Amino acid sequence: MSAIRSSALVLMAALVTACASNEFVSSWKAPDARPLQLQGAKVAAVVMVNSEASRRVAEDKLAREITARGGIGIPMYSIYPDSAPANEPAARAALEKAGVLGVVVMRPVQIDKEIVATPATYSAPIYRGYWGAYYGAGWGTPWGAAVEGGEIRTNTIVQVETLVYSLLQNKLVWGGQSKLTNPRSIDRTIERLASAAAAELQKQGLIPAS
Repeated sequence: MSAIRSSALVLMAALVTACASNEFVSSWKAPDARPLQLQGAKVAAVVMVNSEASRRVAEDKLAREITARGGIGIPMYSIYPDSAPANEPAARAALEKAGVLGVVVMRPVQIDKEIVATPATYSAPIYRGYWGAYYGAGWGTPWGAAVEGGEIRTNTIVQVETLVYSLLQNKLVWGGQSKLTNPRSIDRTIERLASAAAAELQKQGLIPAS
């Protein structure tokens, strides 16, 4: 958890830009979940990251995506603009006062580093002969340095969960987890994850097809 909280910029980028074609690597639906009545209903957009500025940008984006799908998307920070959003009683009172019936939550749950090595090309000039080529280059290149034709890079893998709660039932009705690789910019992932989540909810019969 401390690693997640200390990496707000990486997490924000993960929430709003994705490189994967399959947004959700896993998803779950409550067995007794009833269809969600989103049309005209107030739905809070909640993005759980430690950076207040990043959270506001992401919640604005998620709220717009909820509204585009028939609900009334409301950023959580506009309902409960507190610097300590973890205060559950105060947050609950604010949501109930605002008449919010549902919540869509996005939260980064894990960050991993992946080392990827591209093999060297052994037909390259440095390898073609032992004498007059590889011998001198091999001894002259420090161990651990990049070899001609090869590449070593580090991928950042961020896992984000997306959850849909019915506040009328105080119940999780749907959840999915995404695995994002090398997030770069602050723009597209909320839209992509919201679209993917909507498709999954439609597939499960929880919301009508648009």
